[in-house]
Amino acid sequence: MLTAIKMAKYYEMDENDIIITVLTDSMELYHSRIGEMRQEFGEYTDNNAAADYARWILGQSTGDMLELRYPDRRRIHNLKYYTWVEQQGRTYQEIQDQWYQPNYWTDVQKQADEIDELIIAFNQDVGLM
Repeated sequence: MLTAIKMAKYYEMDENDIIITVLTDSMELYHSRIGEMRQEFGEYTDNNAAADYARWILGQSTGDMLELRYPDRRRIHNLKYYTWVEQQGRTYQEIQDQWYQPNYWTDVQKQADEIDELIIAFNQDVGLM
């Protein structure tokens, strides 16, 4: 969400522009963290919310943003090798497909129903449902 705010500021967007962002986790995944934070900091008050809003939302700047050139984007893309190939056992060809195949990511979107079923199964396995 903060990246979307920074992007809007960076590109001087206004009410005529649209940014879409995806929030991938449901709130159920954060219940344990909320409990931990209550124990550590106490109840979350209106004053806490106002301070967080001022610091984390209004306080956002574009100072640490970088508009990437092609070689920069390619370098970041290539950083996937360790996590995708060495950790997850995927293939280097899949990384190449992500970059060069124009339909790679839209084909992933077509798997939304299957992915939703996997998320539901995971949530049941860990006791969130």
